[in-house]
Amino acid sequence: MRTNRKILGRRGFSLVELMIVISIIGIPAWQASVRSTNEAAAITHLQRISTAQVTFFNTKNRSGYGTFDQLSSGGYLDKVFVGDTPLVDGYIFTMTLTAKSGNQPPAYTVNANPQKPTGLTATGTRFFYSGSDVGRPTSNSEKPAGPDDPPVGGG
Repeated sequence: MRTNRKILGRRGFSLVELMIVISIIGIPAWQASVRSTNEAAAITHLQRISTAQVTFFNTKNRSGYGTFDQLSSGGYLDKVFVGDTPLVDGYIFTMTLTAKSGNQPPAYTVNANPQKPTGLTATGTRFFYSGSDVGRPTSNSEKPAGPDDPPVGGG
């Protein structure tokens, strides 16, 4: 029996070798999936923030938009959006409010930037923007997005 093994030689891969190959292929694919999921969540959060802002604005006699804390405590937005720069699903959200001034109506802008935009552990590779000046979120793959960037999904 011993001589048969030597004659036949070694066939196939060991379990350890197979696990290493699967890890090399699978981990980057899994990380890309996590980034994609985080980006989709960021877009959804921006849409929810926009809806919350419109509801807040109309509820407050069209006098202004709300901060993350006001939107969260008022029940317009999930409690995960508490604070000045909430970190949600791998994205840092920042909001800027502009009060009504003369003939200028109040306004808001929100940026969603990946917590870590580069490297193997990147939480996202696209930057997003939404605000009272755009109809739907915009994105940029190189820097924080703004109103002049293309809308998410094209168009």
